Amino acid sequence: MKPVVQISLDVTTIEEALETAEKAIRAGVDWLEVGTPLVIAEGMHGVRALRERYKGTPIIVDLKTMDGGWLEVELMAGAGATHVVVMGQAHRETIELVVQAGRDFGVEVMGDNLGMPDPVEGARAMANAGCDIIIHHVGFDYRTVRRERGDAVDGPLVKLREIVDAVSVPVQAVGGLSLEEAVEVPRYGAPIVVIGAPLAIDAHAFQAAAGDVEGVLREICERVHDYGDVPVH
Repeated sequence: MKPVVQISLDVTTIEEALETAEKAIRAGVDWLEVGTPLVIAEGMHGVRALRERYKGTPIIVDLKTMDGGWLEVELMAGAGATHVVVMGQAHRETIELVVQAGRDFGVEVMGDNLGMPDPVEGARAMANAGCDIIIHHVGFDYRTVRRERGDAVDGPLVKLREIVDAVSVPVQAVGGLSLEEAVEVPRYGAPIVVIGAPLAIDAHAFQAAAGDVEGVLREICERVHDYGDVPVH
């Protein structure tokens, strides 16, 4: 699979989402993610606004579905989503319904292993349930609180190779990666590089980071796209 760069629009207004998306697309970003803060603040209106502006661009809606799977996929697909996210901690039945709805509405399903006791087995279970992509996710609150307490935190690169080897679908890694770590993700066999807090977004304020965001994104895109194909088992 050719590596792709996905930006998570973890902002809270449609205006800022469109502004950041415009910089991202100019820089060469391939996929746009409607981040959870934007979904909460603007609902499907944010998805529709991005779809209207970027008609041919894949759009991920990170609603983090835990229940009501089929209906939520119907709503997201109707607004213009091409990818939706279901949590691995949801009931197996919910994951299966999300997968079925994905087939019914023509969208791909991303399974997120955030908080699963065994992230490798969790990834395998979601892939076996029919998820098209696996998100290996170390949560923001988990990382932040543990570091404030002085506890050790394993970033998403620690288990990434194991997860890539455990599944036969593409994998992405999310959770506090530095710029250099994000760019290295394809070397672990994960072809989808996700850019968000803290690289291009100010996570604490949920607003676009100051500085040359477009320039940072362009550098990332150039380096990631230079990898060539990343094999998926």
